[in-house]
Order: sequence, then C-alpha cells, then structure tokens
Amino acid sequence: MKIKKEYLVLITIIAALSLYLVLHNPDRTHYKLPEVPDIVGADISKIEISRPDTSIILNKKDDKWYIAPQGYLADTNKVKNMQDVIKALTVTALVSESKNYSRYDLDDVNKITVKAWTDETLKRELDVGKAATSYSHTFVKLADDDRVYHARGNFRAKFDQTVDDLHDKTVLSFDQAEIQEIRITKDKQVMVFVRKDAPVEVSTSQETDAQAPSSPKAETVWQTADGNKADKAQVTRLLSTLSGLSCEEYIHDKKKKNFKSPIYAVQLKDTQEYALSVFAKTDKEAKNYPAISSENDYPFLLPDWQVDNLMKKPDEMLTKSEKS
Repeated sequence: MKIKKEYLVLITIIAALSLYLVLHNPDRTHYKLPEVPDIVGADISKIEISRPDTSIILNKKDDKWYIAPQGYLADTNKVKNMQDVIKALTVTALVSESKNYSRYDLDDVNKITVKAWTDETLKRELDVGKAATSYSHTFVKLADDDRVYHARGNFRAKFDQTVDDLHDKTVLSFDQAEIQEIRITKDKQVMVFVRKDAPVEVSTSQETDAQAPSSPKAETVWQTADGNKADKAQVTRLLSTLSGLSCEEYIHDKKKKNFKSPIYAVQLKDTQEYALSVFAKTDKEAKNYPAISSENDYPFLLPDWQVDNLMKKPDEMLTKSEKS
C-alpha cells in the first residue's frame, strides 16, 4: 500500500512539472501574425517588380497586360501566376526578428520587391526572398514590418523574371479550321494549296435497307490549281505548328523592315491573311533562324529544330502518288 502511495505522489509531481514547463517555457513563441488584407486578383491593374538594378512595370489595359515602357504584350499565364500569388498571399509563421536578412535572400542585393495596385491605390507590397528548406514556403517581409515570415507556397521564381521572360512569345495565332488557302515559297519554288470540301461516296453495301439516304459526308482536300493533292497529314502538321507558333526570343536591336529576301515563306488566308518569313542565319554557328510574322510587331528567333520541321519544299507537301 505504501508503494502505491509513493507511485501516486511521483505521478502527481511529474504531472505538475510537465504543466509548469508547458506554461513557463521561455522558448515558447508568443506573437500574433499580421493580417494580410484581401485583394481581388481581377481588380489588380498594375504590378511592379523591382530589384536593386532594375524595375519592371506591368499595366493592364482592355484585359491584356503590357510591359512598360516598351509596350510589349506580356505573357498572360506568367502574369496570372503573379496575380494568384499576390491575391492569395498567406503568412503562416514568424521566422525572425533579428534583421539578418541576407540569410533569407531578403537583403538589398537579393530581395525582389513586389507591389500591386488597383487603379491608383497600392493594395499589396512585400519583399520576396528565397524558398524555405521545405520548398513549400517562401521567406517574405511585409511593408512597414521588419520581421521575416513564412508565406505559403514556393513562388519566388514567378517574380524572378526579366523583360524578355515576360514578353509574350506567341508570334502567330489563328483558327486552323478557318484557313482556306496556303501559299508556300522556298528556293524560288512556289506552290498554292486551296481547301476544298469534297463529298465522300458511300457504297450501297455499307447501308442497310432500314437506313434512309443521308447527306454525303464532306472530306477536306487540299490541292493546287492544276488538281495536285497535298498530303493531308503534312498540311495538318503545318497548320498545327503555325497556329500557335512561339519564338525562342526576340531580336531587340533590329526592326522587321531590316529583314529582306526570306529563305522560306508561308502565307495563309481565311477572312484575313497571315504570313511567316524565315531568313538565313546571320552566323553559321547559330542555333536559330531570324524570322518575322504578320501577327507580331517585332523580329524574333526560331530554334533550328522547329524551322527544320517546318521548312519543307513545296513539292514535299504533295501526296506520294502526285510526286511520282
């Protein structure tokens, strides 16, 4: 009985000590996280991304984003990624009050300062540092707050962009189904293919007696003025490549008018005309070709592999039977 009492006393002492340590732990954090005001992503009309030596400003106009002061059209998806971070910014923990910012890439050399406006009102301002070791949080510092926090998500890379990174790389875009004519020029050889929707004949053996006569199906055929047919798979591949063509980078030190005598050109027609012209490399060792497009105001570079797949002689577009 005496042993049981001793055990009971010992358990009581351990419980009391544990409670004391929990309530009086000097390392226990006592802080309140700052409230981050809500902001509607769709209402953001201006974003500024600043580093010590450069600043990029993005302005929204008619639901499109432009890079100032150049006026370049910005990549919609990249700007949306920024908007999503700005809108959903969530501070999850206090990391440091020591003002030792370099360890978090929040010092003046490494930080990325992000500001977002709705019309003329500044709605969000923060410094973005590196990702935490978990890669599920990013170190941030809020405006008028010297402390370092964890913010939910690994998002530094979304703001670590140059003007060229943010410049929309789409150089040609159209609806493939609307194209009615394709004109290809290479090595002084020119060939024009016109789209025709020819009916597909259905043999009577394919119909049952119960089936009523139906309208003949139409098959798309591409052919030249003298009736030579194009290989449908090759035409489909060509249109698919051109309908969402993106460049590797832009040529900023030249204008479209500086480029003449293309080595390959393709013109497309529906209710309007689209054109792409590819030019000889300025350097034999270069891994890309200069080009211009009717749908973009700036000359640009296309990679070798893309041009090699695209740049076929006109007669290579014909069906095998037409070539022989």
